[in-house]
Amino acid sequence: MANGKVITGYSKPIVAKYTFNDNAISYTDRMPLARGVKVTMEVEIGDPTNFFADNTISEAVAGQFNGATATLEVDGLKDAARKLIAGLVTEKSIVVSTSTVKASVYDDLQVIPYVGIGFVVRYMENGVTLPKAQFSPEGLEAETQGESVDFQTTELQATVMRADDAAHSWKVIAEDQATEADAVAVIEAYLS
Repeated sequence: MANGKVITGYSKPIVAKYTFNDNAISYTDRMPLARGVKVTMEVEIGDPTNFFADNTISEAVAGQFNGATATLEVDGLKDAARKLIAGLVTEKSIVVSTSTVKASVYDDLQVIPYVGIGFVVRYMENGVTLPKAQFSPEGLEAETQGESVDFQTTELQATVMRADDAAHSWKVIAEDQATEADAVAVIEAYLS
């Protein structure tokens, strides 16, 4: 048996709206975010507290979780996922010749919701869930095609915070699953 596990992949980012009512966390509108390319999470930890006695550190309290920033690189958002994570509510109809195109408007009426984010990190299949997070408005970077196709991705940043449950959870890692489909099922059950 190995002494540790090596990450071999990241896939299947899933989001769902987060709510806290009557002392209970619930999730609605669960959906795939996009296809996962890369994920990073920078965790902010407070300073540890040390107690000195007899001229040495006698006791220590580790630094506590203060927040985190998750950066998810995806292949590109579908319209429904973009509307969900950005809290878009205003639509505008644009008439082009004989057809009408609906456009989502970023404006003062949008309220960026809290969401739960889940994804698979393959050590040999683990699911990771961030119970409460909020995405920053998505930026845009694109360049014209030259002589060959240069695949371009979308980078999303989310602020990860403690959930409103009694223990103030901020990260959940499920036990190893046999397949990616099993890991996704665990994430979907959690975000239900």
